[in-house]
Amino acid sequence: MKITFTKLSGAGNDFIVIDNRALAIHLTPLQINKLCTRRTGIGADGLILIEPSATFSFSMKYHNADGFLGSMCGNGGRCAVYFAFTIGIPAASGNAYTFEANGNRYDAWVLGEENVKLKMLAPQGFKENLDLEGEQCFALNTGSPHAIIYISDLDAVDVNKKGSAIRHRTDFFPDGTNVNFIEITSPNSLALRTFERGVEEETLACGTGAVAAALMSHKLGKISSTTVQVTVKSGDTLEVEFNESMDEVFLSGPAKIIYEGSFTIEGF
Repeated sequence: MKITFTKLSGAGNDFIVIDNRALAIHLTPLQINKLCTRRTGIGADGLILIEPSATFSFSMKYHNADGFLGSMCGNGGRCAVYFAFTIGIPAASGNAYTFEANGNRYDAWVLGEENVKLKMLAPQGFKENLDLEGEQCFALNTGSPHAIIYISDLDAVDVNKKGSAIRHRTDFFPDGTNVNFIEITSPNSLALRTFERGVEEETLACGTGAVAAALMSHKLGKISSTTVQVTVKSGDTLEVEFNESMDEVFLSGPAKIIYEGSFTIEGF
């Protein structure tokens, strides 16, 4: 079976996106893992299936690079919306899309060429002053679980070594966690590097991580603005906007088509 796909990047997070509105494509976790493996596969941080929805513009089924279904991916959601826009899936109205992921409704807007704004879930589970692997950590859930560590020299951090150790601290995070290292760069900006659960290494960006970093930094008084510029590993900037009560949260940034191609299931 020949399957066409589109490769998209959301500020450096890259995804294999497949139109599965006919529900004819069934990939196993092993096949997805092989497709996402760099050098021997297509290579990606995750794979997204765009499927039909009885209520919304579409349904997003997100798989991490390990092949298994993942929790919410902010940049993946933005890329899914841009993909839907380019293949002509009808918007809910104007440039606004609604979609479902993991049983939740999401709203998004195509702001222009390769730019998408996504309304996120309200954060939950704020935790402060956790002592993990000799680091003072903070934690919250922004659709995916995130641990946060503040660093004065972000470039010097061994993200994979430190991130992997904390990611597997199931005594604090039963299902594991993403791990974010943050350097505050101004009253309304920060730099971020993220070790992603399910990818099991540092990625070039993380949307739910950018949201977690901005919200926790504001809550702790490290950031004064409610519009935060987050520079990620790729060098791109994501913008996180929220109200003081943090029940209205938005993530904006680039979502770009990198290339299109096809593969056969037999090859994977």
